[in-house]
Amino acid sequence: MTALRRTDGQASVELVGMLPLVAMLVLVVGQLLAAGAAAELAGGAAEAGAVALVQGGDPAAAAREAIPGWSRGRMTIAVERSRVRVEVRPRAIVPPLVSLLAARATAAAGPEGRAP
Repeated sequence: MTALRRTDGQASVELVGMLPLVAMLVLVVGQLLAAGAAAELAGGAAEAGAVALVQGGDPAAAAREAIPGWSRGRMTIAVERSRVRVEVRPRAIVPPLVSLLAARATAAAGPEGRAP
């Protein structure tokens, strides 16, 4: 007579073994969502800066005002002639990915040769 093989607790052991993979997947998905939000914020801020440039206002101030306060510390604004460039770094859920996922957007306020 052969001994029966016990499988009690096997599912629990497999679940515990999968938890690190599931946790990593959740962190990566969260980081990608943060990068998507940063891209949306950068685009809106660049457009607001370009509109301010056309209206004779301060494009950098308009770009800063266009995004929520919690993300203003992670943005860089550059105004060159009739273009407003904005970079927003997403929140650091997975720190090594933040620099790779920085969102950049550019908006033009008119023809390239025109100075504001």
